[in-house]
Amino acid sequence: MHERKRALTSLCTILAGAAVAAAMAPALAADISGAGSTFAYPIYSAWGAAYKKETGVSLNYEAIGSSDGITKLQNKEVIFAASDMPLNLVDLDMDGFVQFPTLTAGVVPVVNIDGVKPGELVLDGATLARIFLGEIKAWNDPAIRKLNPSLKLPSRPIAVVYRADGSGTTFVFTDYLNKVSPKWKTTVGSTTAVEWPVGTGVKGNDGVAASVGGLKGAIGYVEYAYAKQNKLTYVRLMNQAGKAVAPSIESFSAAAANADWEGASGFGVILTNEPGAASWPIAGATFILMPKQPSDPAAAAEALKFFHWAYAKGGKMAQELDYVPMPANVIAAVERLWAAQIQDAQGAPLLVPPK
Repeated sequence: MHERKRALTSLCTILAGAAVAAAMAPALAADISGAGSTFAYPIYSAWGAAYKKETGVSLNYEAIGSSDGITKLQNKEVIFAASDMPLNLVDLDMDGFVQFPTLTAGVVPVVNIDGVKPGELVLDGATLARIFLGEIKAWNDPAIRKLNPSLKLPSRPIAVVYRADGSGTTFVFTDYLNKVSPKWKTTVGSTTAVEWPVGTGVKGNDGVAASVGGLKGAIGYVEYAYAKQNKLTYVRLMNQAGKAVAPSIESFSAAAANADWEGASGFGVILTNEPGAASWPIAGATFILMPKQPSDPAAAAEALKFFHWAYAKGGKMAQELDYVPMPANVIAAVERLWAAQIQDAQGAPLLVPPK
């Protein structure tokens, strides 16, 4: 009897000690959930892996397209959404969201033409629009041959590939076509999902990359990291200054150089057809959307810590994937926005980044 009593006393002591230790231990950080842009997936994936190694906190990011990502955020299924089409203030206020940019990169036309190497084919905006309108049907069309007098172009039919899902990449691409083709603007327009006149629709930047890579005569559009990773044949484009430029971090940076980020509502800068001899004409930013008063404040605070880390330490990784990091003044403005607008139920900021 005494042995049993001593054993129970010992067990209670152990359990009490464990309870005290558990109470004193720091709470486990919540994992971070996000969804949306496939345009930004390569860098968010790289950042997530590095952040987990440094902090132990995982980023669970679904690259499902900008529109579906926003829907998931509206349904409170994720902590943040990523979109390459900035929302206007009316839509942001309607959902109670804030919006901030993380990076700039380029959308690139890619082709699969026998004998044509990356950067050899040159197109201008008007000709690119006519291809996607279905008016130019073969690779040896006079309009294409005029821009490429030294290339041997086949008579093969052009197979257009486009994004079937709601996509910020589509928004950036069609916004450019809007600016260079009056007919595109009046007949098709620009948003995350349009009624394409011709072609085959597939899901995601990765889907377009795979389709163009596997189909002779194809043309599509992808974020530049997908073109590089899949060794696709990218096109050089004539920019607003009349110069044939190749996609690169330098030409994306040139397009973003004069952007008025802080002057734009919700930082909603659009970087298509920007002036400058070195500017890539189809550049765009990618944005994060978060609720002003998140339903899970602890998880939202973890997400803000992640993006603070990405701004501070993720620039080199971004550049290695040909994304352009945000300027220091824009980062400072974004982090002031967090402190002022992303709050808990008592109105306290979830994260005040260190100065």
